[in-house]
Amino acid sequence: MSTSLRTSTLRAPSTAAAVAYAGAVTTESTTAVVATAAALSEAADFVSDAVADSKRIVVLKQASEIASFVAASKGEAVNIVVPSSALVEVIPVLRSFAREKTAVAIHVPVGSAGQLSEVLAVRDSGCALIRSADSPQSAVRFAVASALVSQKIGLPVIHCFQQTIAPEAVDVEAYEAVSDQQAIGDYLQQTDSEEASATETAHREFAAALALFGAQESPVSYVGAADATLVYATFGAAVADAVSGSSDPVGAVQISLLRPLSTAAVTAALPETASHVVALEQVTRQPTAWGPLLFDLAAVLSSAEWTGRPRPVILDAVTAAPLALFDSAKLGLVTAHSRTFTSPAHFDPAATAGITGFVETDTEAVAPGLGLEQQRERVERIPYGRMLQELFRERLSVANGAESATIWGDSTQSQTSPEFGFGRLAAFEKERAQLAQDVGAALRAVDEPMSAELHQALAAWLDGREDPAVATPAAAQRISELLAVEMGDSPRLAALHQRREAFCRRASWLVGADAWAYDVGSSGVHHVIASGLNIKMLVLDTTPHPFAAQRGAARKKDVGLYAMHYGAAYVASVAVYASYTQTLQALSEADAFPGPAVVVAYLPHSAGVFGATDSPIEVLQQSKQAVDAGAWPLYRWDPRNDDAKRFQLDSERLARTVEAFLARENALAAVGSVAPEFGGDVAASAERTAGARLAARARGDVDRLVGGLDGPSLLVLFASDGGNAEEAARRIARQARRRGMVARCVGMESADVDELAFERTVVISVSTAGQGEIPTAGREFLRALLAASANLSETSFAVFGLGDSHYWPRAEDALFYNKPARDIDRRLAELGARRIVELGLGDDQDADGWEAGFSAFEQRLWAALNVGEALVDAGADDGEEAKRTDEENKVISNFLRGTISQALADDSTGAVGEWDAKLLKFHGTYMQDDRDLRGERVARGVEKAFSFMIRVRLPGGVATPAQWMAMDRLASEYGNETMKITTRQTFQLHGVLKRNLRETMRGINRALMDTLAACGDVNRNVVASANPQQPHLHAEVARLADDISSHLLPSTAAYHEIWLDDKLVAGGATQSSTVADSEPLYGAAYLPRKFKVAIAIPPENDVDVVAYDLGLIAILDDAQRIVGYNVMVGGGMGMTHNNTKTYPRLASCLGFVAAEHAVAVSEAVMLVQRDHGDRSNRKHARLKYTVDDHGLPWWREQVAERLGFALEPARPFAFTRNGDRFGWVRAAPGLNNYTIFVQNGRIANTPGFALKDALAAVAAVHTGAFRLTCNGNLIVADVPDADVPAISALLADLRLDNLDFSALRLHSMACAALPTCGLAMAEAERYLPHLIDRIDSILDAAGLRNDAIVLRMTGCPNGCARPYNAEIAFVGKAPGAYNLYLGGSHAGDRLNKLFRETLTEDQILEVLEPIIKRYALERLDAEHFGDFVIRAGIIKATREGLDFHDQ
Repeated sequence: MSTSLRTSTLRAPSTAAAVAYAGAVTTESTTAVVATAAALSEAADFVSDAVADSKRIVVLKQASEIASFVAASKGEAVNIVVPSSALVEVIPVLRSFAREKTAVAIHVPVGSAGQLSEVLAVRDSGCALIRSADSPQSAVRFAVASALVSQKIGLPVIHCFQQTIAPEAVDVEAYEAVSDQQAIGDYLQQTDSEEASATETAHREFAAALALFGAQESPVSYVGAADATLVYATFGAAVADAVSGSSDPVGAVQISLLRPLSTAAVTAALPETASHVVALEQVTRQPTAWGPLLFDLAAVLSSAEWTGRPRPVILDAVTAAPLALFDSAKLGLVTAHSRTFTSPAHFDPAATAGITGFVETDTEAVAPGLGLEQQRERVERIPYGRMLQELFRERLSVANGAESATIWGDSTQSQTSPEFGFGRLAAFEKERAQLAQDVGAALRAVDEPMSAELHQALAAWLDGREDPAVATPAAAQRISELLAVEMGDSPRLAALHQRREAFCRRASWLVGADAWAYDVGSSGVHHVIASGLNIKMLVLDTTPHPFAAQRGAARKKDVGLYAMHYGAAYVASVAVYASYTQTLQALSEADAFPGPAVVVAYLPHSAGVFGATDSPIEVLQQSKQAVDAGAWPLYRWDPRNDDAKRFQLDSERLARTVEAFLARENALAAVGSVAPEFGGDVAASAERTAGARLAARARGDVDRLVGGLDGPSLLVLFASDGGNAEEAARRIARQARRRGMVARCVGMESADVDELAFERTVVISVSTAGQGEIPTAGREFLRALLAASANLSETSFAVFGLGDSHYWPRAEDALFYNKPARDIDRRLAELGARRIVELGLGDDQDADGWEAGFSAFEQRLWAALNVGEALVDAGADDGEEAKRTDEENKVISNFLRGTISQALADDSTGAVGEWDAKLLKFHGTYMQDDRDLRGERVARGVEKAFSFMIRVRLPGGVATPAQWMAMDRLASEYGNETMKITTRQTFQLHGVLKRNLRETMRGINRALMDTLAACGDVNRNVVASANPQQPHLHAEVARLADDISSHLLPSTAAYHEIWLDDKLVAGGATQSSTVADSEPLYGAAYLPRKFKVAIAIPPENDVDVVAYDLGLIAILDDAQRIVGYNVMVGGGMGMTHNNTKTYPRLASCLGFVAAEHAVAVSEAVMLVQRDHGDRSNRKHARLKYTVDDHGLPWWREQVAERLGFALEPARPFAFTRNGDRFGWVRAAPGLNNYTIFVQNGRIANTPGFALKDALAAVAAVHTGAFRLTCNGNLIVADVPDADVPAISALLADLRLDNLDFSALRLHSMACAALPTCGLAMAEAERYLPHLIDRIDSILDAAGLRNDAIVLRMTGCPNGCARPYNAEIAFVGKAPGAYNLYLGGSHAGDRLNKLFRETLTEDQILEVLEPIIKRYALERLDAEHFGDFVIRAGIIKATREGLDFHDQ
């Protein structure tokens, strides 16, 4: 039988080989696949012999060549045989096949649980996954079916089969019925007009393909009693004989097609009588205690197909033992054991059945001479060490350093040098090599007495000794035990027992710091790299960024570069605080590399990384800056890959720069001699600086000439923090033009100090940031000005500064007031420039703020310049657009469209314009820049690191597990790999680049969520009690939150036009834009400011209901039913430091309304604010000021007028607390909630705790809902009683059940602040955990660890974390400085008050310690901290916002 056979082999990390061929699908050729794979698995020298004997075999050296091989097949069906160990390496190829619907069948021989685990690791690659039974005939049938289905419907298929099939066992003649291709041709030509999902189509096609052989095999099959009460589920492996021989009512569902899994087929196969379903899985230990098949069964039992059927108990029986070992008797033991469970559980069926040699233990591998705790202490002191511990756990062996304190010490000390560690590891590797020889000799010796079990164990170890999943500590321990029993007088077995520690495959690492990098050759690093041994190095670089120049002998050698030049080692450069995922990938790849590996890891710190006073924020900032600037590139280099894939550059921004460069180079090569048109970025050459200076001089000459003809020239510079300094500068420029001057207005970041000498007149407007600092944009200008030696005698100047004279209230801090303006004014005069007028100062404390000082400055300026009055009307076009107001921007936006679409299409910048940025808030996204990188990027003359925050509209904070997984994926794919649970009960993504903004929005909408009105001057996300003490009421208030949110949602179609192209998302959750826009509720100007609504159910005030514009407090009758709501108006947290006209306020009660009118009263209150809120001053535009301006009686009248009836008098209620209830609580009959503490709401993977991955694992199995809380925590909600043990075990395994924190930490909260928030004046989220560590020490000493105190921190006074009703609050005022507020109530219904201003960390502790100790000694029974400080006279009680600033 002729076939166009093309065969090739893939060299994978293991000794197994892979065969690939393309051609007609025949039984003969498919049989050859199985036979060849078996032969390759049996004989390691087959590849070389085959290459020598056959011209048809081509050796593939890289996994990436699979894609090329398939592409070269020109559309023919392709079969590839790949060892399981190579699957992880080809994941990118598999995903590419899935995306492109490539017709390819991938056949994987498996012979152990470890190999099957490797197959299951790629089960979600997008390919079909099918497993044949343990016979050669089944393998051939499934191989043919895989190829046929792949070819027919364009579905890549992974087919795994039993590795031990011998080539001669395959009977080709048994399949002559289909060998003439007729049946195959008929199958391929068949079409089915019936509409079906992709899953059901795949299931149907596999069934039809297998039916060609007439055998009783199908994608999902059942055997056993029709009325079985216990059913086993397996992946491929059959237990039919054992089940058939059982007298118990048992059955077995054999799932051959695991991906895509047909829930309908599995549901149909499972008898309705089943009370227990056991996932019988042959896999090695998983990252969680549960095997992969259990998750699929859980999904089936939660599917729509299962609705209405009794839900059986799901059990997970995970073993490394082959399932063929479970005969009827052993399976009977497992069955009896399984029936004892009444709730989900997992166990090892091999141990239950008495099958030995496969039971894994928790034995830890410990480096010789080093205690386990000592080793853990060593590696866990650094974040990279914690990652090593998490990744490799008991396999981890860190060799160098006799004591943990010396691991990163002086490399001149023998115990910390690479030579010392290398010697230990090299000796261990040689010991393993000798052990392998001895094991081989013992197995070959026919006269060596040993049991079959020991022989099997030694053979398995020899075959998989480099596989961590095979050579486990448990396997090593078992072999050691067998040898101890059987060695007797046998020298061979005794020698093996003597080397028993080498049976375990360790993750052997050397860890060292900077000293290793100075002289690679002398330090011994050279010997490690040159050894070729399986030894890994982690070299830390702690040099702070920016890096100082190094010369002579002190100059470091780049270990990574050296290793790459050597060519025989895996090399990576990582920075965990810049990219956790890349670091994780690099460490995993390094461990998998069969030889030496060098991972150079950045961990900057100016005073050394390992001190007790380390600043993680400083490390984070410097890491990000170094990576962003390209000073520390992230890369991975694998010498096994071909040239194109050997070096992988992982630095995103650097990679884009390289891509842009290469694109330009390719474009230039393409045009050849044609005159090209260069873009602006190409002009950034070595001549830029000199050219800019020449241009500036020429511009000065032109200005002088123009000035002589048309008027004098004027340069206006500004450095603005909040926008006021820029506004002042632009006003001056506009007025100058109206007076006939030639004026230019430029930001300081674009100005060159050296060119001031060529300017005739310069006016500078500068604001004050922090503790007398200049805004970031002016930092380089001021630094250059202070260092300049220019002669400015021909330049005249004037300076206007903006500041707050009371921002730093202490007398000794008066020098910080307008310090940047004073410094610039003084230095210009020192350089000889002539002062036009005296320094002008704008003070926020004046009645009109900075405007008062500016008005006086302007009058003096124009008089001194003697340019007369304005020559044109104020409204005339003067060459620069006047500052647009926010109200004007909304009105002319065409219902929130603006020019957003054009801005998104502009790829010349990562930003959008000012007015589009304001409109984007209505769409749920804020433009931000990474402030950790801002200063350095400005100094380098590059654009800020712009990105976007996206906030989801999620009424009531309720999400499905599928929605959680969608957000998790979007955060990884488009964000900064983190999510935030906000203080307003929703998801927030950060770090989304502009080019990814639209796709991220679409992903959110595909998950049946949206972001419309999550921000902006509209009603925002409506929050509701997440875990009330009356659990039966949660659904009612969550539904009300959704009703209010939907009712008050803007009607504009702009959202769908811009983000969704006016197409319906799943579920039809969008609107069409074919109807002309209007806003019946809002009007074209929308609201004066944002409008927030909260719903609470007493006695829990977990939403801080009185901190919102509108609060609805549920009133219950005696039957605990909601009869209506007390309507609270006028809450709000925002204020401005030292501006007593702004203040936080708690809501006041208007009255009571029946439950059926809750939506109507929400609309009425919003419309009153729409019509009467202040639209002229945004600092006075919130509803709280409208309440105080008009009073409650007036408000009651206005609301009644819009409702058509008056509110009833308020009804009594009481709040007792405003925190979350952690751990398990009863949710409803049969349902339970578990609240997980999430510090500051940040969902991220960090060294030592992969929280984001852990929560994704929970979402993958959870069948209920998630509820986000207003305190930033997460509730795993609606867990059935039967699932509580399983979920509890999973939470414990993932370390999500850890509530062993101080009560203070559990009741703490911080806003995002730096580095993403543009308003932040100080750290909050990143700093608060450290501060709580120090406060906890005071609480512990006072015996208050378990006493709840509400503590909150914000980076600015705008109050996003609701600080002003906390018992203790810190509000950022400048970097490292905070105002301290005391006296809020534990229930959230009283304001606190300023106690101390501008405190540093040490001052905070100094102030708080005596108060906390006094509280411990003097408090009354059950008295909360906030109540105590008022009773003790430490602070005054504050109920009204108007009294907030009174002392």
